[in-house]
Formats: sequence, C-alpha cells, structure tokens
Amino acid sequence: MSDSGLAFASITEIGKLFRKRKLSPVELTKFMLARVEQLNPKLNAYITVTEDLAIAQAKKAEAELFAPRGSKARRDRGPLHGIPISLKDNIHTKGVRSTAGSKLLSAFVPEHDAVVVERLREAGAIFLGKTNLHEFAYGVTSNNPHYGPVHNPWNLARIPGGSSGGSAAAVAAGLCCGSIGTDTGGSIRIPASLCGVVGLKPTIGRVNTDGTVPLSPHLDCVGPLARTAADAALLLDPILVRGKREPLLSSACKSSPPMKKFRLGVPSEFFLDVISGDVKNVFEAALRSLNKLGAAIKEISIPLLQETEHAGNEIAWSEATHYHQQAGWFPARAADYGEDVRSRLEIGTRVSATVYLQALELRDTFIQQLHLAMADAGVDALVVPTTPITAPLIGEETSRLNEKDYPTRALLLRNNRPANLAGVPAISIPCGFTPAGLPVGLQLIGAVTDEFLLMRIAHAFESANPQTIRPPL
Repeated sequence: MSDSGLAFASITEIGKLFRKRKLSPVELTKFMLARVEQLNPKLNAYITVTEDLAIAQAKKAEAELFAPRGSKARRDRGPLHGIPISLKDNIHTKGVRSTAGSKLLSAFVPEHDAVVVERLREAGAIFLGKTNLHEFAYGVTSNNPHYGPVHNPWNLARIPGGSSGGSAAAVAAGLCCGSIGTDTGGSIRIPASLCGVVGLKPTIGRVNTDGTVPLSPHLDCVGPLARTAADAALLLDPILVRGKREPLLSSACKSSPPMKKFRLGVPSEFFLDVISGDVKNVFEAALRSLNKLGAAIKEISIPLLQETEHAGNEIAWSEATHYHQQAGWFPARAADYGEDVRSRLEIGTRVSATVYLQALELRDTFIQQLHLAMADAGVDALVVPTTPITAPLIGEETSRLNEKDYPTRALLLRNNRPANLAGVPAISIPCGFTPAGLPVGLQLIGAVTDEFLLMRIAHAFESANPQTIRPPL
C-alpha cells in the first residue's frame, strides 16, 4: 500500500493488515507521527503531540497482537487495537496536558482519564495527541486566540468549523485514523461537514461525558469523527452505553441494506429557508441519489423549529457562564479569555432564571413534538443539509446569502442546534463538493437511541456515493 493509501486507509483495512502481519502498530504509528510533523505546521490541528506515549502504546499493542497463538501474552482487543487516533483537547487525559484550547488551562495535567479515554485505552486505541479547538469548545470557527487558528485541509485560508475543528482537520488530512470530539450545538457535525468527513453526535447520555470540560450539560455530547460511517461506528462502539440486546453499531455497516427500507423526511420549514445556492444544489443531488437508491422521501412539518435557536442559546449561555463562575475563572480572570468567548460569558450573566427555565420547558415540548411529527409522518429519519454554507474564510464574521448578510456563527449553528436541543442522534456525512471544491455535508437526524438506524442509512448512501477525492495538501 502506498503512503497516501495508508494515510487514508479505513480502520477495517488496517486491522486486516495487522492480523496478516503485513503492517505493525509501531510502523503505522511512526508513519502517522511523521505525517503530523510534516503537515501540522500548515494545519495547526494538534495542540499537543504525544509521541512517546503513542510509541509505547503501539509497542504494547504489537506485543499483544503479534504474540504466538496460544501464548498468554497474545490478546486481541478488537477493531481499535493498535489504531492511532486523536482526542479533542477538552477531554481529560491522565498525565497529558489538557488545555481545552484555553489560556486558563495551558499547564493543566489531569490526574485521571475521562471515562471515554479509559474505554478507548481498554479497546487498544493509540493516542497520537490532543487536537486544537475553539476556546473552551465555545464557538464554531476553531480560530483560537491562544494556540492559533486551525486551517481547513481543503483550503488553508478557510476555517475547518468548530469547535472540534482540529479533530476534523486531522481526520481529513490523514493525520490520524479517527478522532473523538464533543458536540453542544453542532461542534462535531459542523467541522465534519466543512472538512468532508463523517461526524456523529449520539443521543444525549449515551456516551459518558465525565472528565470532559463542560459547556452546557443539557446539550453536551461526546462522539466520533472519521472518514467513513463504518469507521465512526468502530470508534463509537467501545464508548456507547447500550441496551442488553442492542447490536454493535459496526454491524450496521457490514453490508449495504436496500434503501427502499428507509423513509426519510425533508422538513418543509427552517432548514432550507436560509441556504447558499451551491449547498442547495449539492443537497438536492444527494436527495435524488437517495431516491434513486429506493429511499422514500417526503416533506414533513416539524413544530417549534424556529424557536430552537433562541432556546438553545439561552440554555448554553446560562450553563456555560455558571460553570466558569463555579470554577472561579469568570469574571475574576476575564482578561484571560478570547474576546468572543468572554462576550458570550457576559451574555450568560444577563439571562434571567425565568428565561432559562422557559427555555428548558420549550426543550421538553420540542422533544415531544419532534418525535410525534416523525411518528405521524412515518419517517425513520430527517435529512437536511448539515450547514447552509461551506467553509468561510478565517476571520469572516458574516456571510452573504441572497443579497443579505448573516452572522457566520449563527449560520453554522442553525441546522445543527435542533438535534442538540432534542437530545437525539445526528450524523453528518460527505455528499459532494461545490464548484469551488469545498465539501458539503448531509445530515441525518433520528429519534432517541436510533444511532444504529442512522448508521445503516449513512453507510448505504456512502457505499453508493464514495468520496475518493482527497485534500490538496
């Protein structure tokens, strides 16, 4: 396999090479670290590279996988054994600096791993390092004032999205086999869309967030970024809390089910009201592909969508400010925050208890109405564009659509926040490119605990529409 092929190989392909002893975990890890050394100066995807830890973990994986059959030393921990991945830097890692992209935590070294890190260690994953992000995960550009902006691999002058921008850029550029990020208002799906990778936000509560720096506990989720739906499933399986008889997500990607089994709803309001012409064209082509593959597609009305933007903001503003006040950082150390995050924390101080509680009540009503609407319409999932625009330029605070200027942050959050407010799973998958060569994401939104179903639909779509173009690095 060529170097380029190895950098973008799937987790399943690499696992087969390991078990045939045609590639070793140490060889792959050193290869990935060399790519990081070569390309990270352009992308700024990693804040901390854990070379010594990664090599030590790779040697352990190799000793376990390559021990003679029947030996007590031989152990196969599963599909992630020996696979080099990255972790967003708001996820605690024992003995490794965990900054949350902030000045306040620039020297913080946790004494314990986050729960997701513990489970990934047990699964045999190798940690290459901690990825850059929007400060405290409180933004969607990953234009970090303390560690520098993350650059989009498809166009270095553009943002990767955020807040998990470093994770998405690293996956898209072949600087890891997958990554773990967090999502509060689209922070996995937005960068997945803008960087042309897969990003999945699970049902809230299905992945333990202990040991992850919180933003808004009512909305926070931890999930994978990967190059394919199958890889995302393999990354999510070890950390997902599942029922006794619930199958592994990876089994949803073993074969491509006929799309005629799936009924998809396109919301008649909100999601397509504000959208660029280029994104709309790619989205409509994706719908035609789904329909041609046999999926039944119908228009569906979802109540309260317009109100989700305000409710989501009011919950996030309040809860983020409360956390930073409890930590003793705000307002005592307000000068140590970047301007945009500081301004949002200040907004949080002005949200009244009444407004916050009303937002939580609207959230409960929206959850009920969303599930009722999907059940009444008989659809398995909603299908919408992940973001109304492609990756903006770094520093571009407004985007012009239909002769009107919109705040870039609000545009990128717009189609993503509803799934966070409802606590339901959602996945963004690549569905094409604009004439300018920028990726477009297709978002599938399911009902509570429908990750398996979303994975089946995503895998079927990408099997029929494989992405073979790679970033021009």
